[in-house]
Amino acid sequence: MRKLKHGDSCDSSCCLKIQNLAVTIGSDRILRDVNLHIHCGQMVALIGPNGAGKSTLIKAILGQREYDGLITFSAPGMRHRKMPRIGYVPQSPSFDPGDPVTVADLFGCCQSKRPAFLGLSRDMREKCMECLERVHGEDLIDKRVGTLSGGELQRVLLALALEPLPNILILDEPLSGVDVEGQTGLMDMLDEIRKRFDLSILMTTHDFGMLHQYADKVVLIDRAVLKKGTPEEVLKSDEFRRIFHRRGGNV
Repeated sequence: MRKLKHGDSCDSSCCLKIQNLAVTIGSDRILRDVNLHIHCGQMVALIGPNGAGKSTLIKAILGQREYDGLITFSAPGMRHRKMPRIGYVPQSPSFDPGDPVTVADLFGCCQSKRPAFLGLSRDMREKCMECLERVHGEDLIDKRVGTLSGGELQRVLLALALEPLPNILILDEPLSGVDVEGQTGLMDMLDEIRKRFDLSILMTTHDFGMLHQYADKVVLIDRAVLKKGTPEEVLKSDEFRRIFHRRGGNV
């Protein structure tokens, strides 16, 4: 595991703090007493069983879900309560293989007010290429979105999330639907991005095999934070065994 540039101090770095967060929907308390502290440059993996509240926590951070508690962002030269620029990659959407929309068309729709049927301007195409270069996906620009593999689609969605460059990148199950070779390539790329741009990465995942190599911190959640620490500390904890081995299965 790499040594963090900023250590545990926020004096000269940016960080995201979540304090005493709770989410209630109707009469159901989805989350309670969630406390997290994420530094720039950190990769944090959020794990837990289905229905644990992982997606709810992400929606709260994105401002899409009301919550009690406090979410704050701090960075040198910024007011303490100013929210960061967040890049978000949702779980891979499905596209019709017969749909004629290309990666370039998708970028044009997301990044420009120009009608898609008019095609990309030269400047927008160059910008699209620059974004794809960040994820080593320049060769995807003219491919139809519906024909992309799981790993290729994740690269395209990631390129979109990185424009403009965020302070925090949030990914919801980025390894879902990606083959083993593609998973390694995607995680290598995320590792490169967080080091290159010194941004925070928060990702949910059910694939624990990659955590030891890539994650700085793992947070086990089941409506509350049950355990947080290094991958080894969490994956070998009694809390982890209780949650994921409760039926005698193996991870």
